[in-house]
Amino acid sequence: MRNETLSLISSRRSHRAYEKTPLTQEQLDALLRAAVESPSAVNRQPWHFTVVRNQPLLDEMNAAVWEQMMKRDSNRRSPRFVDPDFHVFYHAPTVIFLSGMPDNPYTHIDCGIAVENIALAAESMGLGSVILGMPRDAFAGERADAFRQALHFPEGWDFAIAIAIGVPADTKEPHPVKEDRISFVD
Repeated sequence: MRNETLSLISSRRSHRAYEKTPLTQEQLDALLRAAVESPSAVNRQPWHFTVVRNQPLLDEMNAAVWEQMMKRDSNRRSPRFVDPDFHVFYHAPTVIFLSGMPDNPYTHIDCGIAVENIALAAESMGLGSVILGMPRDAFAGERADAFRQALHFPEGWDFAIAIAIGVPADTKEPHPVKEDRISFVD
């Protein structure tokens, strides 16, 4: 079946290298529109979006994630942490953080839907993205409250997920699809 949306989904990749080119305001507005138009359970919209272009803040958060990761046994941390130059945000010019309503059992699902809308919208504009869960560790350390405040999380809300966005500086083949992950019940 030929379909523009399905083709877009098939072409999307997780990019882990970006040019320094900043996103335009028009691009950001379109990405955020795609985000807020996402569906959510009972239309609660249990999310808050924080757009970060402040590289020193992202570097500080990267250091906080490293600190937390290094507290784990080596078999419980991402293999990316073997590389001393690894940066959690891949030096993307823009990272959007989603914080969520803590008392809603569907917050993480709804934020996941919103972040996928952002990723697909970015792909449609020729931008690259990578969805990020690792920044969660920055909100587990001693600077967690300072990061929540710096990112303007609503009172009592916490990190749900993030997405790095920019002009991709890498290429990536599609990942292999595990066909055994689909079942039919008739």
